[in-house]
Amino acid sequence: MKKFISSKKRMLLMAMLLGVMSLGSASMNAEAARPLKSLRAASAMKLASINTLKNDTRTFNVDKNIEAKSVTFENRYGFEVAGHLYLPKDFDVNKKYQAVVITGPFGAVKEQSSGLYAQELAKNGFVTVAFDPSTTGESSGKRRNMGSPEIFTEDYHAAVDFVSNLSFVDAEKVGAMGICGLSGMAITAAGSDARIKAVATASMYDMSESISDHYNGAYYTPAQRELVKKHLAKMRNEEAREGKAIRGAHELEVDAQGNVLTFDTMFPNVLPAEANAVIKDFFGYYVGRAYHPRAINSNTLAWDATTPYGFFDFKLMSNIDELGKTPVLLITGSEAHSKYFSDNVYAKISGPKEEVIVPGATHVDLYDQMDKIPFTKLVAFFKTNL
Repeated sequence: MKKFISSKKRMLLMAMLLGVMSLGSASMNAEAARPLKSLRAASAMKLASINTLKNDTRTFNVDKNIEAKSVTFENRYGFEVAGHLYLPKDFDVNKKYQAVVITGPFGAVKEQSSGLYAQELAKNGFVTVAFDPSTTGESSGKRRNMGSPEIFTEDYHAAVDFVSNLSFVDAEKVGAMGICGLSGMAITAAGSDARIKAVATASMYDMSESISDHYNGAYYTPAQRELVKKHLAKMRNEEAREGKAIRGAHELEVDAQGNVLTFDTMFPNVLPAEANAVIKDFFGYYVGRAYHPRAINSNTLAWDATTPYGFFDFKLMSNIDELGKTPVLLITGSEAHSKYFSDNVYAKISGPKEEVIVPGATHVDLYDQMDKIPFTKLVAFFKTNL
């Protein structure tokens, strides 16, 4: 049977969930006096747009020296992906720049952690795009907040389409970055897309493993897995019968009585005092300093209840050998509960690779803590390998 989870149980379950995001108070972006006409003329992608960034709701400290534009581009499935294009200081439309496309964490929006990373890379001379995966944030999709390993991977390819067709980007110098739960999609995309010359991750999660196997691949017993499959089948039938989406947990716990536990918001309004340190970290970011109403991981939304289907059906990074000689940088924290994902992937990669373990850093620290994120290392990695 389906059972909605109590606040206490929800906190225990959320300790297994992947998280994600950035900083506090938003400031208004100061648009440089750059004619949109010149930027639009620089784009050769027909199904794309570049516009002024209005109603700026970014959750981190905005650098007014870095110009940001609102962009859209269509992916191979016809979803319109929404993003923010960041231009380096003293940007010259007639020059050629290295570019990096960025998204994540799983359930976050471009106004959070991915935007912060995009801005910091732009401050160091890169053209960057932070984007919302399909069905989330401002990206299109009739069915909202439906996670998909294949479509989210395709969104990376589409972001590369966009930047590669900008006249001021060197199409031979494009990289990709994934934060938290979108890291697996970034690596998967780099394995098949020869245009991606280097890929980096921060606080990596492999969502296929996390959703279908749970924490460290040792959570579900065979009996529990069958109960979860029956729950998902019930959710599909219910959605088909009602003709509308039902919100639910993207990672499902089974209690001792055989109940599958779910919820319809990622967090409660108030965190129970007994919540563990991992949950407090997530809560402090999503519901606190980086709260954003479009972010699934804030306390007003959840994923579509049938989201786990895609991650049971398809395994991310199954083509990891296809990376070949593509350089990979994995950034994790010494105190991150997710560190084992980076460790495991590092061990599997046969080509150029480096794992940076930040002393004392937790999983969420690498979303927005400027004193812990190794931006100098990240900048050097992309400058060297693009």
